[in-house]
Amino acid sequence: MKKMTENALKDAFSGESMASMKYQIFSDIAEKEGYPNLARMFRAISYAEKVHATNHARLLGMIKSTEENLQTGVDGETFEVDEMYPAYDAIAKLQKETGAERSMFFAIEAEKIHTDFYQKAKEGVAKKQDMNSEDIYICPTCGYTHIGELEEKCPICNAKSSIFKKF
Repeated sequence: MKKMTENALKDAFSGESMASMKYQIFSDIAEKEGYPNLARMFRAISYAEKVHATNHARLLGMIKSTEENLQTGVDGETFEVDEMYPAYDAIAKLQKETGAERSMFFAIEAEKIHTDFYQKAKEGVAKKQDMNSEDIYICPTCGYTHIGELEEKCPICNAKSSIFKKF
């Protein structure tokens, strides 16, 4: 693939990915505000944007085997923990943006857990083993991720575990 086309596809992938996520967030807001059909419309269009992003990712060679995808997850989360979020946090501290500092702290703490989950899952896939079937919970305040029985409160942000989303 020619470099300009590759760069255009990367930019399009980023844009479509961001649009999909943004519309999911908009869907949640519309749902909370009592507009279930508008929420459904946002979810549907979000899915269409995901289709576009998937098509671009496929052409860019980003879609691989589960084991390779898990390594991509490990690499991405490790980069976020070791480089990206510490740099972003330093900027937030320098500019005394406490909301951004808190957001960065929540993200980096959750990303550490994600790295570990991906690494363990990759080791399992290498042995042709799926992960266990325990419930997975996500804290909607900070993104803390937990497999299995929950404690009473989130260890990162102190939110009550009763608000966690179950997967």
